[in-house]
Amino acid sequence: MSSNNSGNRNLVPEAKKGLNSLRNEIASSFGLQDYENTDKGNLTSKQNGSVGGEMVKRMVEQYENGLK
Repeated sequence: MSSNNSGNRNLVPEAKKGLNSLRNEIASSFGLQDYENTDKGNLTSKQNGSVGGEMVKRMVEQYENGLK
């Protein structure tokens, strides 16, 4: 496996705090308490994927609303 994790780099480092906040808010709404400190390996793919998918959905919605 390559040691270059370019897919996981933050293009805007200042956005990290906001993304973490959004991730925790969404996880909490799905009933996943203290998601930030949870071992993600103990969660199902569905649980982890639902959080990430909802994050993308909300970011796309915000972008589209900004175009109007």
